[in-house]
Amino acid sequence: MWCYRGGSISAEPRINDRIRVPEVRLVGPSGEQVGIVPLAKALELAQEYDLDLVEVAATARPPVCKLMDYGKFKYESAMKAREARKNQAHTVIKEMKLRPKIDPHDYDTKKGHVVRFLKQGDKVKITIMFRGREQSRPELGFRLLQRLASDVEDLGFIESNPKQDGRNMIMVLGPHKKKTEAMAEAREAQAARKAERQGLPAEAEAEAEAEAEVEESGTEPVAEAPAEASAEEPAEA
Repeated sequence: MWCYRGGSISAEPRINDRIRVPEVRLVGPSGEQVGIVPLAKALELAQEYDLDLVEVAATARPPVCKLMDYGKFKYESAMKAREARKNQAHTVIKEMKLRPKIDPHDYDTKKGHVVRFLKQGDKVKITIMFRGREQSRPELGFRLLQRLASDVEDLGFIESNPKQDGRNMIMVLGPHKKKTEAMAEAREAQAARKAERQGLPAEAEAEAEAEAEVEESGTEPVAEAPAEASAEEPAEA
């Protein structure tokens, strides 16, 4: 029985002498179509231009190759992937649980958490938990949810109206600010605080951090898998 024992297949395209076909469809440095040429001729042109011959469409017949500076291409690709990751926004739903007869101090504390979540651009699922005879007074939970929505209306809106779900009443608040905007503002605020500590202008600090990130990226970064997050407060006693 035949069994494959090789390692993982590389995602890197074949370049220069690693290309093993008799002829290729060649694309010039500026994107111009050169046509189908023997592989030896394509490699000769690459040497003349002091560029690399890169296979960009291996499944084509014949394969499509382009003359380019492969090192520069990898650097620019890594920069674009890093920037895309930095601006990537994931849908995050936080959760906050309250009791219908919550005391003022606990209400202010939990409202503070909701404010923080909305400022971060996250949705917040508000759950009112009824116990015992409280289940016969759903209006208490409804008024509490309306009060909370009114208190944070500058930061969020009611995305899902209050509805009864068994012994609980649920409402979802959505942020006015998009996740990407919140992330950008958070980065700017962090750079400003750091610059203030070091006595540098905020713009210079942001540029320094960007340059440091570029220097750290030696290879093309791997896309990170989106992750759901949930911050659930413990139930009121």
